Amino acid sequence: MTMKLTVLALATTTLLAACGGSDGTDYNTLDGQPPLVVGHRGAAGYRPDHTLEGYKLAIEMGADFIEPDLVATKDGELIARHEPNITGTTDVASRPEFASRKTTRMVDGVAETGWFATDFTLAEIKTLRAIQPLAERDASYNGKFSIPTLKEVLDLAKSESTRVGRTIGVYPETKHPTYHVNAGLKLEDRLLAVLAGYGYTQKSSPVIIQSFEVSNLKYLRTKTQVRLSQLIDGDDVALGGQVTLAAPFDKPYDFAVAGDKRNFITMLTPAGLAEIKTYADGIGPWKPYLISSKAVDANGDGKADDVNKDGVVDERDRTMLPATSVLKDAHAAGLVVHPFTFRNEAKRLASDFKGDPAAEYKLFFELGVDAVFSDFPDTAVKARAAMDN
Repeated sequence: MTMKLTVLALATTTLLAACGGSDGTDYNTLDGQPPLVVGHRGAAGYRPDHTLEGYKLAIEMGADFIEPDLVATKDGELIARHEPNITGTTDVASRPEFASRKTTRMVDGVAETGWFATDFTLAEIKTLRAIQPLAERDASYNGKFSIPTLKEVLDLAKSESTRVGRTIGVYPETKHPTYHVNAGLKLEDRLLAVLAGYGYTQKSSPVIIQSFEVSNLKYLRTKTQVRLSQLIDGDDVALGGQVTLAAPFDKPYDFAVAGDKRNFITMLTPAGLAEIKTYADGIGPWKPYLISSKAVDANGDGKADDVNKDGVVDERDRTMLPATSVLKDAHAAGLVVHPFTFRNEAKRLASDFKGDPAAEYKLFFELGVDAVFSDFPDTAVKARAAMDN
């Protein structure tokens, strides 16, 4: 097993440091190599979020990393779900045996009603099935796939690495760390114990841990050399393109608890990025922080106009703005930049892209992002390949 892990670690180093285009394409990434493609929640555009089947599809589509969001069960097992509230991503609401578990809990200062992973044992979670959380996406796989543990995701990544002949990395996110601390189910030591069981303790390990909070990343840095990434969120995008902030999307929730006045925008200043560099290897910003878009308000009512006259106001009514300095500043601080989330649906693409998601990837790849989180990893991989042609 030790020899296999050594080979895997070496392969990961090759992937991250020497996977450049064979034709000598120059990239504006931190290391000059091609950007990585992260299968966001697996292949979320095609399968329900966070299932082994979705992760495997992402790998088959060419993703370099797969991303399991992690929450804890009542008995302390780490499972892959987007939130502690599992109402929208599982069939729990239709299961009469769990009707009495419906409750209201505070998550990052917001009251949420539903069913929570922290009220279920792993054995109970394993009786549930995943469902597609977005109404506009394919629901034909609802009820077919189980909820995986972190160990099952890591096992899949290892076996698929062997099968496809390339290293598949795992990019776990610790979801709502403060919520889990308050529930008596702190995530970080549990995560490190699982990773150590696979020999993943070094910077060369095929793992990157991410979080929207800060104190848990600082804690992790004292315990492991595995790469860490600071996530940066926002609430909305104003008419002029500025990212707006509103709780709980204005700052890391541990900042809110501590009364820290800093927010996500201040974290992206040169001084904020220098602070992040003291404990993390990169940032995962919401993509409007890098390149945003503006809307039209011709009638002055404070609301975006339906520019294309299709009866709805969405991204198709916005136009892209010049890039901000965030990526340049992050690279200057020695941080990699992995923005989220890239999607194919036309309503999620600004008018500049004319409904072609590859055009959006091209813009961000030319800017120099070091990775992209994509719901449609096949599209991201094809767009990256086109950069080499």
